[in-house]
Amino acid sequence: MRARVLAATTVVALLVSGAPAPADAAPPVTATAGATVPCPRLPAPKVTRPPRPTPPPSVPEQRAVGGDALATEGLTTPPGSPAPPAVTATTWLVADLDTGAVLGACGPHEYGTPASTQKLLLAATLLNRIDPKQVATATRADLDIERGSSAVGLLVGGRYAVETLWLGLLLQSGNDAANMLARLGAGSARAGVAQMNAEAHRLGALQTHAVTPSGLDGPNQFTSAYDLALIARACFADARFRRYALTERAQIPAQPALKAGGFQIQNENQLIYRYPGALGGKTGFTELARHSYVGAAQRGGRRLVVTLLGAEARPVRGWQQGAQLLDWGFSLPRDASVGRLVEPGELDAERAAPGGSPAAARPTPPPQWRGPAGTALRRMADGDWRVIAPTAGLLALVVGGLAALLAARRGRSRRAGRRRA
Repeated sequence: MRARVLAATTVVALLVSGAPAPADAAPPVTATAGATVPCPRLPAPKVTRPPRPTPPPSVPEQRAVGGDALATEGLTTPPGSPAPPAVTATTWLVADLDTGAVLGACGPHEYGTPASTQKLLLAATLLNRIDPKQVATATRADLDIERGSSAVGLLVGGRYAVETLWLGLLLQSGNDAANMLARLGAGSARAGVAQMNAEAHRLGALQTHAVTPSGLDGPNQFTSAYDLALIARACFADARFRRYALTERAQIPAQPALKAGGFQIQNENQLIYRYPGALGGKTGFTELARHSYVGAAQRGGRRLVVTLLGAEARPVRGWQQGAQLLDWGFSLPRDASVGRLVEPGELDAERAAPGGSPAAARPTPPPQWRGPAGTALRRMADGDWRVIAPTAGLLALVVGGLAALLAARRGRSRRAGRRRA
């Protein structure tokens, strides 16, 4: 009898919550008959730019990091999903910051030039290695940046708190702040770059190679839309970074010893002013890289990140292209996926596993829940009491009914036993 009651309870629970679909339920659609699906592109004005650097040779294993569907120079989206918006970016990716699911991408592992989005790698590497209250003096080497490039306006001999430098880096894209932070965190700008490359490797960003701490162009400096998403995910996991990224204004202090007054800087990322639920991000531009962008936002209990490289500001600015791709990502079901962002250290663990088998170290992905019942389950997981309350009431009624039935059966058994005696 108890087995039947348990089975009935299990059936009811499954009917209420839904059943998990197999992890390999429906593969993403990237191409037909081996052809590359072209990415939707906006016509962009022709611009004069330096010759593109020759990227390193393609490594198949690196192009498949996160899933085989990501090993394409074209478009990869979940089956049945609406077409993503047309943008001028040459490559892009949209992912879930919390689950790591990649919702869609265009050439996610194609090499690109990062520009100032590389400052996120500096933050991921050194943000927690330097006391934010530490006050340091700017040197002439810190201010050795390309003429006309973005700067906070630090002065040689000026004294600045580390937190002020981070705000100058993320709000104003200060290349002078990048040099100073790399020096403070690693001993020199060059040592800081070496630590940035080590951190990129740890995160699984195998196509990223930094040459400058700021993202100013350098020989053989590359990244990819996928790698930027890994780096951004590490940044947004840090509460201090999230606070800095949403800061609208900051004050650069006066330097009385240098007879220089203070001044205010503003956040250049328009997403935080114009996109509901914006979490921040980073803009970037050089003549070589063109426009690069990283942005994140939250909506309906989800946090998504978008990365794009090689965009033009006309007819749509880089942050606006990011906003359109975020809208597209939020329109997809929560279980939509074409791949995933690997976890920090995961690829190193795979190589260290016996036989170097990726399956030996890769965590088993959680089951994907589909259909109306799956939607209800996800809403309960998100704390939606409009679903939780009636579901709990229904379960209470079912459990109470089964308990009453069991008690009645026991009563009949006792009476029958007395008659047999």
